[in-house]
Amino acid sequence: MTSDLSINRHNLIHYQHVVDQLRAVYALGIDFPTSDRRPMKVLLVFAHPEPRSLNGALRDAAVKELGTQGHEVRVSDLYAMRWKSEVDRADFPSLTPDSRLKVAAASGEAFSANALTQDVKAEQEKLLWADVLILQFPLWWYAMPAILKGWVDRVYAYGFAYGVGEHNDKRWGDRFGEGTLAGKRAMLIVTTGGWEEHYSARGINGPIDDLLFPINHGILFYPGYDVLPPFVAYRVDRLDQAGFESVADRLRERMRTLATTPPIPYRRQNGGDYLIPSMQLRSGLGDPNATGFGHHLARNAEVLDKARPIIDEVLGPGACEVSPTRP
Repeated sequence: MTSDLSINRHNLIHYQHVVDQLRAVYALGIDFPTSDRRPMKVLLVFAHPEPRSLNGALRDAAVKELGTQGHEVRVSDLYAMRWKSEVDRADFPSLTPDSRLKVAAASGEAFSANALTQDVKAEQEKLLWADVLILQFPLWWYAMPAILKGWVDRVYAYGFAYGVGEHNDKRWGDRFGEGTLAGKRAMLIVTTGGWEEHYSARGINGPIDDLLFPINHGILFYPGYDVLPPFVAYRVDRLDQAGFESVADRLRERMRTLATTPPIPYRRQNGGDYLIPSMQLRSGLGDPNATGFGHHLARNAEVLDKARPIIDEVLGPGACEVSPTRP
């Protein structure tokens, strides 16, 4: 492909999105190579209070496999770090005692002045360093543990993870597919005591993808990450050694394919699918019978339509044909 566009951040984000479109198309059954063997830098944020837990054993298995694949890994063990989870005035040392705390404003001022606390700045530096972010946690009361939510609340400062980019009639900030962390990958490793059937489409707990949507879409996709499907282990309180080995083997395989797994096909906010500034999906897009979170996933045909000109240019006309076994 040739282009006379200058190389700037938005162009780089665009080309990364092109790569992910091609990977998504490959997942639909098109013969397109996606091998990527380059070493990556991986940050694993771990949120479990017991290092000898099943979560701890899975973390160790993941870190070991990543090392075997040649990747560099750093682990932020939030309980071992005694991470401060609540946001309060102590997070903004430059805030005067008589000032009312407005968290977003104080966060933005501290970030722009390089005045955030050292623990927060250290985690932000890790995020900028890493090619891949992995959040690992047990599902407690249908959500992440409070200590991990507090990590997000404090590390995702205004000007760093949100409040980025310009707002006009064509763009509404750099978010949902764009932003500070665009071009990087992210995924969840989640454990739960419930059965897989309990988290199915008709299960009493609700579909697991819906429960994790606020994290995958709202925490990871929002600042720009390409979000991979989550790794979820069910009925973990009842696992014997053989059951653990089966789960660990599945996790090792996910670590081996970290660079090539197609991301969840979330719609990019500024990609033309949404009306600005209402942020509503344009009519005619999506499954007319879909409700809720499903609207924010591009359908197979939409992915193909967007990627077809790119594939035709790279591989030649007619290359964009879907396998009959994968409609």
